[in-house]
Amino acid sequence: MTPSPGPRSSAEIRIYLKGQLNQALRRLGMFGGETSLRLLFDHLAYAEHQETEWAQAIQSLERRGAFNSLGVTGALATVLPDRCDHGVASIYAEPAHDRGWLQADRTLTTEDHASLRRRAAAWAAHDRTLSEVREEFGPPSVLLGGANPFYGKTFAYLTEQATEPIIFFHFWNGCSDETKTTGRPIYDEPVLLAVRYGRGAFEDTFTFTPEGSRRRPA
Repeated sequence: MTPSPGPRSSAEIRIYLKGQLNQALRRLGMFGGETSLRLLFDHLAYAEHQETEWAQAIQSLERRGAFNSLGVTGALATVLPDRCDHGVASIYAEPAHDRGWLQADRTLTTEDHASLRRRAAAWAAHDRTLSEVREEFGPPSVLLGGANPFYGKTFAYLTEQATEPIIFFHFWNGCSDETKTTGRPIYDEPVLLAVRYGRGAFEDTFTFTPEGSRRRPA
């Protein structure tokens, strides 16, 4: 009889939890939404002796207005249309990056990040599509949301330094009253609603495109 393996080491457990966390950030809907993400953060914070720091991160989100009685989901619903799992994930990506838990597909240099930050707000003064953003700024450091090219998602651009803010591009492609029965999105590809970065008051961190301003919840 083959002996059963012994218990996994703490290092193996932390690696596993980080992997699960990063998968959940990228495909939050498949993991059950914000509650499942909170549980992954709770478990990883416990494994890494960061329970106090994680509690402080939630308190910071509350103070900024990025977390209310319905969590991040409720706060985000005040500024972006529809249920937006990828947008919710983007809020949690920030404390993950702070703690070195966010695994980026690529990182920007400090110079490229500063250039993007300088240009992003003015560039968002006009309506833009997902392909235009990708062509202008390159592929994201982290793609939050599914790979389906027709549906909304969030691009995250970041450096290796946790002190540099992540720059997020929030895309949307919902259904009109006429297409709700078919589930067909309005546009041929997602459109940019807002660019977001910074740790100030939550609503102040958004720069909306004209389309984003039109789509803001009443």
